Amino acid sequence: MAGRTHQFEAVAFVENFSLRELAQAIPGGRLRPHELRYAAEGGGEVFVYPFGAVVFHDVAPGERERVLEQIRATLGAPGRKVVAESFTVREEPVARTGMASGVLQIGELGPARSAAVAIVVAQSAAMEYYERLVDDLFGRTNGLVERLEKTGTVRARPASLHRFIGEAITSRNEVISVLHLLDKPDEVWDDPELDRIYDDLRAEFDLTDRYQSLEIKLRGVQESLELVLDVARDRRMWLLEMSIAGLILVELVLSIWRR
Repeated sequence: MAGRTHQFEAVAFVENFSLRELAQAIPGGRLRPHELRYAAEGGGEVFVYPFGAVVFHDVAPGERERVLEQIRATLGAPGRKVVAESFTVREEPVARTGMASGVLQIGELGPARSAAVAIVVAQSAAMEYYERLVDDLFGRTNGLVERLEKTGTVRARPASLHRFIGEAITSRNEVISVLHLLDKPDEVWDDPELDRIYDDLRAEFDLTDRYQSLEIKLRGVQESLELVLDVARDRRMWLLEMSIAGLILVELVLSIWRR
């Protein structure tokens, strides 16, 4: 039997998804706690995840766009795509399961194994979105720290720093909320070969190290912003103290002048 190539195409959005709302708006899917799965028209299947990712398995380009338009309409928002990622699986009956030149070779790709591939590709696409988000926060924080290093003070208002810290904490919470998605799906525990496939895929996409890198950067951003905020508060206290001293001085001068 000749081998068959399967293509997985992932798209990550800025928005998160309510799977229940999508299932009601786009009927015909199989809803699970962390996945909504459709059989695509013309062949293939579609996986939708609550962290804002959609994966197409062997779905024609026209059908992919149709499904994405349905999702955008359900969101009631532009539905901005931020990341697209693809992955290839080669189904070879006599092949030994494993990675070869970035392609997963597998003897047979059944429904459970398709789902395992799809969620790892979706996680990788979502992770790339968070990496971009965190890199932006990291760069903006470095800008504040560099100005502090050069001038010895912070001119930003505490309110704006509070908002920035809130943005960093929100981003960190979003990343942490994806942590449970890095746990193995239930199907993996019942299939030793699928367990190996899942581990190989996670290693191929470097998910664990990328997640840890995100956590370290976000922790660094939060700690740096808290330091900058302390400096900004000290500066405001100094200005307040100087203002009070100035008022006392003016009052003394006026008192002496009146005499």
